[in-house]
Amino acid sequence: MPNSMLLQVREVSKIVKSQTLLQPLSFSLQPGKVLALCGGNGAGKSTLLRITAGIIRPSSGELTIQGLNWKQHRKKCADGIGYMPDDFHFGDALTAQETIMFYASLRNVSKQRVKELLELVGLDAVRSKKLTAFSKGMRQRLLFAQALLAAPPLLILDEPTNGLDPYWMRSFVTLVQQCAQAGQAVIFSTHQLDVAEQAADEVIFLDTGHVRYQGAVLPLKEKYRYSGGLYGAFSDLVMQPS
Repeated sequence: MPNSMLLQVREVSKIVKSQTLLQPLSFSLQPGKVLALCGGNGAGKSTLLRITAGIIRPSSGELTIQGLNWKQHRKKCADGIGYMPDDFHFGDALTAQETIMFYASLRNVSKQRVKELLELVGLDAVRSKKLTAFSKGMRQRLLFAQALLAAPPLLILDEPTNGLDPYWMRSFVTLVQQCAQAGQAVIFSTHQLDVAEQAADEVIFLDTGHVRYQGAVLPLKEKYRYSGGLYGAFSDLVMQPS
């Protein structure tokens, strides 16, 4: 594969107690590109993202980030990643600003950057509120902000649109597109196929750890333009696999 690839995943799989959570799969991602992982519960999306983020180890295969092998260069690889988990419980006694400042201190990020990000995700006006008062969607936006803190080359976002209202769903698409335009690579999982269709250049359909489709979004949009776009494609390729 060419050296321009920011992320390379080669024949990665995951087996736990004889149960195969993820069949071997390979893909690569260039700077400025967005990849969406789509599938139902138990499809393997979170497993793949946690492997990519270095949180769990694959049973087979290897990953490289900016040409560096995850196993051999964990610190440097981690420094190049912004990770948003699918669920995370912040300390409820803290305010939004205190929480994001804690993560900023870990990434050597300035207070000005924190302010910019709180404004970007629409939380600047409630920065002094404790997280006990935050809705699911507000917590999601705070999680997204912490992933963006250090402007990492690679963003890994696990179900980032869960709990978002329609306005912030659209805003998420715009923010991801802006990250891509700035040269960042983004990989995210979602149940919302319309979000994947709008935000992603490429898509992987996962079903119980198997890849049902892997490739560009545009050909699917064109092929299924009269049957729901990615919804039609997912129904055809995953719900009724050949």
